Formats: sequence, structure tokens, C-alpha cells
Amino acid sequence: MIHLFNQDCMEAMATMKDNEFDLAIVDPPYGIGNWIPQNKSSTHKKIHFQEVSWNDNPPPKKYFQELRRVSKKQIIWGANYYNDVFPSAFLCWYKGNFNPNFSSCEMASLSWGKRCDYVHIDWQAGFYRTMKEGEQIHPCQKPVALYTWLLDKYAKTGWKILDTHLGSGSSAIAAHDMGFEFHGYELDKEYFEAASKRLKLHQQQMKLF
Repeated sequence: MIHLFNQDCMEAMATMKDNEFDLAIVDPPYGIGNWIPQNKSSTHKKIHFQEVSWNDNPPPKKYFQELRRVSKKQIIWGANYYNDVFPSAFLCWYKGNFNPNFSSCEMASLSWGKRCDYVHIDWQAGFYRTMKEGEQIHPCQKPVALYTWLLDKYAKTGWKILDTHLGSGSSAIAAHDMGFEFHGYELDKEYFEAASKRLKLHQQQMKLF
């Protein structure tokens, strides 16, 4: 069952029980500045994003404290940007990035284990394809395939999954396809509505097969 909420995650977590979720997979703002992608190629659609009200400010220390309280395990993207994250291990996502202005890999902290895991989900073959099809709805959108890989490797059947920064809804789509109970929170109304619509369309398409 997928549950999506247009709500401040801090307010939501304040109402949650300790260890209510088995795994949190989150991608909070990094605090490195808002940006709008510029696609100069005449063969692809231009992509535009709204200015976001949260201004890409990194979460306060209280956010990470609450996240650890309400979830048993955490995967936190962009952990190398946060002073309040002390990971046991790291995950490195190699993106095969087509754009030299963007990083070729991205780091996530794992709250358990002692090693560095590695995954290669090609951005150009997967994520960039959605841009050409007009499906990119968030500047920090990650491929559904990446979340599918995370859930397949790190989650167990029957686990309850939390995403405090839903964004484009890729995590919700992956959770739906794999049969997990999922709770996703998004503060921005327009992104929430776009992610909800994206999930609904995906669910309708799945019913056809």
C-alpha cells in the first residue's frame, strides 16, 4: 500500500512512534543552491522547474535525530554534505553521467554495516530517457531503477518504507512495484501533485499487463 502526504516531514515525524518504519530512504536538500537545467539540444524538449519554497536549505540536526528515532535503518543521499550524518557505511551510485557539469557519482550513507557498496545505474540510458519523454518533474529526480535496486538489496519482505522528501515519486513507484508498504512526504504542493499523478499513471499502466 502506497501512502503519499503533502505535509512537512518534521510535523509528520513528530506524530510517529519510535521505530515505526523498518527502512527510511531519503534524499533531502543538500544546501548547494537551486538550479534549473538548461538543455541546449534542439532535438530534446527543454525542461523547466519552478522555484522551490525550501530554497535548498539542508535539514536541521533535529531532522536526522527524528529520522533515526522513527526508522530502524536509514539510507541518506548526499550524506557527504551533512555534518550531522555519521554513517556506518557508504553506497556509491555511479551514474555514467552524460553531463560534464554534474558529478559522475553520488554518495549515500548506510546506517549499518562497515563497507562501501557500489551500484551502476546508468543515468543516460534510464534517467535521461525520461527527460526526452517529458517525464522529469523534479530537478533532483532519481531513476526508479535505482530505488528498485535499493529495495531489492537492502529491504526485506513485509518491511515498511519511509521517504521524507518524495520529490518526483520515483521511490514510491519502486515500492509499489515491489509490494512494500510505503509512506512518502512532500512539502511542495506542485511537486506532490506531480508525483501523485506520476504514480497513478504508472499504476494504471501496470494494470494493463
